[in-house]
Amino acid sequence: MTAPGFSPDFLHTTRTSYDAMAPAYVEFARGELAAKPLERALLSTFAELAAASGGNLPVADVGCGTGRVTAHLHELRLELDVFGIDLSPQMVAVARREHPGLRFEEGSMLELGLPDASLGGLLAWYSTIHVPDEELPRAFAEFHRVLAPGAHVQLGFQAGDEALRLTEAWGLEISLDFHRRQPERIAALLRGAGLEVRSVVWRERETEGPFPERAPQGFVLARRPLAV
Repeated sequence: MTAPGFSPDFLHTTRTSYDAMAPAYVEFARGELAAKPLERALLSTFAELAAASGGNLPVADVGCGTGRVTAHLHELRLELDVFGIDLSPQMVAVARREHPGLRFEEGSMLELGLPDASLGGLLAWYSTIHVPDEELPRAFAEFHRVLAPGAHVQLGFQAGDEALRLTEAWGLEISLDFHRRQPERIAALLRGAGLEVRSVVWRERETEGPFPERAPQGFVLARRPLAV
């Protein structure tokens, strides 16, 4: 969902690329979280904060892809009402098939189509990496809008300064830009959107194991300030 008349090229190319990759991606990413204890710890912390401060409001996994992280949050047994949103219809279809007990919707983080202050938490796990620099403040302003006062947002992303463009994956023609950003820069943009930064984490690139990475990783936790 985007504003009337607003259709930046990156939305189209990201959507069509992930539509093409969906069948291969779900198999590739299967078991990834099991191999990444730090990521699981960060997700557990976010889930506990959402359960404690979210006021029983739903939690959105924005850019949920195949729904594997959405399902992980649900399986933590914290009674979170978690659902996924993704730009790619084919990714949403895969998520619904893989996790039939959970809710998944099509949508864009630039305009989530949710009421103001309606979320008790928001996760953007490696989904802002495809948003160009000039559109990132708009996305973070949208995160602020939909979060309830006191609710948290957790971002995971590739850290660095240089963008990467991929034009092929699993023998498929795609067009995806991966924007790598320094964690402190993301923190500054979140503050600019009116959010309070609670934690900034940098992790060196993992080169071993079944899921080697192309770049270091960054994780920033923030929240919408409590109403005064």
